[in-house]
Amino acid sequence: MLSYGVISKIITFGDYFLWKAQEMFAMNRIDQLFKEKKSHILTIYITAGFPNLDSTVPILQLLAQSGVDMIEIGMPFSDPLADGETIQKSSQKALENGMSITTLLEQLQDVRSKVRVPIVLMGYLNPVLQFGVEKFCQKCAEVGIDGVILPDLPLQEYQNEYRNTFEKYGLHKIFLITPQTSPERIRAIDEASRGFVYLVSQATTTGTKTGISSEQENYFAKIQAMKLKNPLLVGFGISDKDSFQKACKYANGAIIGSAFIKHIEQNPDLEKGIPAFVEKILDVGVEIGSKKQEAGS
Repeated sequence: MLSYGVISKIITFGDYFLWKAQEMFAMNRIDQLFKEKKSHILTIYITAGFPNLDSTVPILQLLAQSGVDMIEIGMPFSDPLADGETIQKSSQKALENGMSITTLLEQLQDVRSKVRVPIVLMGYLNPVLQFGVEKFCQKCAEVGIDGVILPDLPLQEYQNEYRNTFEKYGLHKIFLITPQTSPERIRAIDEASRGFVYLVSQATTTGTKTGISSEQENYFAKIQAMKLKNPLLVGFGISDKDSFQKACKYANGAIIGSAFIKHIEQNPDLEKGIPAFVEKILDVGVEIGSKKQEAGS
């Protein structure tokens, strides 16, 4: 017969694994965000391990406290095809600092005790394959990652080889569409995507051009008229309040990357610089203050 102590331990371990399962398979934070907020969703991209190896979690906290709705963490890679000069340089610096997928996931082990907003990892397929796709998805779920963007993972390959693994761990796979993507392929991407569709504003790398042109607005309007099932976030070239507001006319929100990387590079006092950057984009000091209290509660 089992002793009371052994039974208690079994119950304790059972409760723990039940809690972890409930946490893992509760409504994805991305879905919850879009359920609660339909427009002007601000997502900020950061490079893991930049400017310093241990900067990632403090930057996440400061962004959440400053009123950012979602955070995209770039996993640095030596050959980032979709990234412009600013993010490439930050990735190179992060790699020199010693950042890797293993280090990042270790740093994020307790992030959910500090940051509540959705977190998406963005990177490239090769490092994930080297790490192991199943292991990667499992570790992401364990630390509380909500979605993954892998621009060089083809849609068909994802559906045939990796979709079941991502869904097994409750991870949303987010796909990109560009001005060159055909309507038929846009529909297929919308069907496969979970969380949101990343609407690339221009057929160049990140940070190459800033601002929104009339041609881009026409492109956004065309996508908006398709009434996709997934929410839309605009990325590439969003750098300030004006471009953010223009993007939000056609999508649920926008992603700012290169402009933020430049800002923290030029403003090393992160505790002052990060709230100042976010406030310039949102221009709603009162709302930021209320979200700041909520994020820190």
